[in-house]
This record gives sequence, structure tokens and C-alpha cells, in this order.
Amino acid sequence: SMPSEMLMKIFSYLDAVSLLCVGCVNKHFYHLANDNGIWLRIYSSCFRPKRTIWKMTSEQTETVSLDCAALHDRKPGYWKKEYIFKQIAAVKTRVMRLVKPVDPYTGLPCKNKEAIKASGLSWIIVLKDKNGKEHIMEKANLSFKDTSVTILWYSTNWPCLDILSALKLFGVTPLLPDQSRDPSKNGPRRRSLIAEYHLANLTESSVALGADKLVQLFGLNPGLLVGLWKEKNEIAFVMASLHYHQLLERSTLGSATVQYALPPNKPVLDDVDPEYGLHDYSLHLDIHGGSCTYLCGTFKSLFCRKGDIANGYLRLTVVSLKDNTKHLPLIGTLGLSWETEAFKGNVKDCCVMDVTLLDEAGKPFWCFSAPVYMELSSKASSFYDYMGHIYTTDYADSEGKVCVELVWLEETKEYFIVNLVLYISTRKVNKWYGTNY
Repeated sequence: SMPSEMLMKIFSYLDAVSLLCVGCVNKHFYHLANDNGIWLRIYSSCFRPKRTIWKMTSEQTETVSLDCAALHDRKPGYWKKEYIFKQIAAVKTRVMRLVKPVDPYTGLPCKNKEAIKASGLSWIIVLKDKNGKEHIMEKANLSFKDTSVTILWYSTNWPCLDILSALKLFGVTPLLPDQSRDPSKNGPRRRSLIAEYHLANLTESSVALGADKLVQLFGLNPGLLVGLWKEKNEIAFVMASLHYHQLLERSTLGSATVQYALPPNKPVLDDVDPEYGLHDYSLHLDIHGGSCTYLCGTFKSLFCRKGDIANGYLRLTVVSLKDNTKHLPLIGTLGLSWETEAFKGNVKDCCVMDVTLLDEAGKPFWCFSAPVYMELSSKASSFYDYMGHIYTTDYADSEGKVCVELVWLEETKEYFIVNLVLYISTRKVNKWYGTNY
């Protein structure tokens, strides 16, 4: 019942974020909150011209701005859109400036953490039940590594696992980031779908990664780990491992329903010869378990000859059993740390593997971050240099496989990687280079 003139006067005192929120109340408020006069005043106060030919007082400037044809000839909401677009462009410029410097070892931007903070980026998971109702989980703990970020959600009010059908992972950015304060979850935000997972028959359809006295771990590709309480078989926590390669793009450029599609590679002409194979590849490998890092290493000059191509894969040998000078120890006791409000624990023989494979031009070729587990091998030890049990750790997706063999040394209480081989899909290579292996 309040007159529109009084509402407009009240709206004129609001900042941009509050004005956008008010516009969501009803249609009447939406149309009033689109007023060009209010938004032009906000726009002018934020984006002042860098150079002025005529000097004038602030009163003159406001009069000229509000009475100009640009105000009256524009459709309602024009200056709101202009303000939002320019704010988004300013944030992108800041982020691009931060991601420009590249780490020579990983081939990735070396200021990823700063870029994520500048963009206001956060992550949420949305649990969808069989009736279509959505449950949003926002509170998360972040752990940054050299090539990935690990996100842990835990809560005391998870929905019952039996009624859940899907889990969606979103990147969330504030529509109008404020560098001086943390983004409000009640403010206008944008969602970008990163991945969607099916939770029906979770324990039967997903890979069991290990357990301790309290929880069981199940892995979902790509890069998601779900912890279930042993006694109740209900969700205790959810952990996502996201590789820095294309992380900002996937987390910001997708829509709420469609994932961001990576642009195709533009190969240099004649940069690969199927008869010669691959050459000068580099691998950066991180193995960690939450707060602990067990291995961080870079391997150069990797190659694959034509004879190393078989069964639809190209083989890149990183660590060979025959060359014991390159065998690598894992530092510390392998395990994946987890926590909730009431409990914490560590699942042995489980960890997160970050793989960053660069091509001969130093461009990220195959990158992932995913939970993996180590299991005792059934074959007897044939390693003459080592006496101990053999363990294997494997990972596979549509683009390739990683096979690792380790030996447990009882005397020193440590694992040694004695064999590490990457298998790259020929389909992935052909698509990357436009060749035919």
C-alpha cells in the first residue's frame, strides 16, 4: 500500500547488492528496483571516467549524468545490466592478472589461491532426493595443495541416504564481489555446475576405498569421496578433489544446469609424428592425505616409442623396476584424514593423487585429482633389491590409466615406489594432435 514514490526514495539509499535482493521480493519491487536513475547513480559513483576535459563540481556532474539522453532513452534495467557486466569484467581482469604467471614445474598458474580469493569463488553440494527436493550443503573446509584444492563438507543434518538420488557439485561466485569482505550467502550469486553424481545404490555402484573404525569410504568419478558411518550407513562427510587446471573456468563459466565445455587444443603443425611417438613430456605428481604430503615430484623427458603402443594406449614409463636409482620413498604413514563436528579419523592406505602431465610444449595434457587406495598384491615378490610385501595403486578414467607398484620395507617402516607407468588413451592423443595412432 506504500506509494511507489516513497519506495523509490527508500530504494535510492540502498547499495547494489541490497537493491538486487529487494528486486526478488515481488514483481512490483522488481520493476521499481530496475529504475535507471538509481542504477546510473550507483554506476557513476563506482566507475568514474579516468579523464575529464571539462572540470565541474559534483553537483554539476550529477545533474548532467541524470538529465542526459542516456538516462531517458534507455529501457528500464539498462544501467543495472551495465553495472553488473562491468563489475564482472573488472573481477575477470583481476583474476586473469593473477593466473598469468605460470609455475615452470607444474605448468599451472602459481597464484591459484589468490585468484580464487579474488573471484570470491566457493563450492557447494546440492543433494537431490527421489521426490525432487534439494538439500544445499554450504559449509566447507578447504585445503590447498600445489596442483589441487580439497573441499570437505560435514554436517549433523545430512538427509537420509536411502531417499537420495543425486549429488551435484557447483562452483558459486557472488554476482557483485566485494574485495573488502567475505561474500554473503544471502546475496545474489551465480552457480556453475562442475559434476553430477548418482547416489542410488551408492555402496554397490561405487568403488570402496577403505575404512576405519567409524567410517567407510566410497569413490565416485571424477574426484569425489563419500564417507558413510559404519553403524547407520548414513553420510558422515563428502570430500571433493579439484585439480587447478581449468578449475576457475569449470567453477565460474558453466550454467546451473550445463557444465562448462573445455575448448579444443590447437596443435602446432607437424609437432608430432606417429612413427616417432611422444617425446619431452613432463609429469608433476602429488600424493597427499589431507594435511600431510607423502610425495611431491617432477619427472622430465618422458617419451613413448611406437612399440609402446598397445591395446588402445600409449605407455609412458616414469619409474622403472629395472632402474633402482629412480625409486621413490613415500614420506610418513599413508592415510587420508577426515573430520566432522564430533569425530575425526584417518583411513589407512588411502590418499589423494594429483597428476599433471604436460606435453612437449609445456601445456597441460592430462590432469586430475582423485582419491585412490592401496591394496596388497597377490603376486609374490620378485624384487631382488627389496624384501617386503608388494602393494598396487591404480587409477583409470576415459583419458588414461595410472599404475603404481610399491614395496613395504618393514625395517625402515616406509613404502617405496618401484614402478610407475602412465597409459594414455590413443583416442585422447589423436584428439589432442589431430593424428591417427
